[in-house]
Amino acid sequence: MAVAHKSKIEFEVGLDENKIPETIHWSATDGGITKDSSKAILVSVWDSKEKESLYLPLWTKKMPVDEMKVFFHQTLVQMADTFERATNDEKMSATMRDFCEYFAEKLDLEDKTKK
Repeated sequence: MAVAHKSKIEFEVGLDENKIPETIHWSATDGGITKDSSKAILVSVWDSKEKESLYLPLWTKKMPVDEMKVFFHQTLVQMADTFERATNDEKMSATMRDFCEYFAEKLDLEDKTKK
């Protein structure tokens, strides 16, 4: 199948003299997003040759710990949702969501994570 369209997602990370992230900006051509600011990103890429995940976690000095906890909780919930869509494994997805509830409870995030 030929590629019908290309889309670009870019991250620009500003580093201090010790190569610690000071700023993170991202752009997504199809989403109409240009250099939006962020305090943290988690990127995971599948290396099909090595059969392993490559992982890039970055956060700025301005990312508060309480926001990082919420960020991780929401990421775990999204992973459970994505896992279910990708595999149709409802049982394991439910197990993952149970862990997400436990995670939020232990970090006292219940009120912070409700939409």
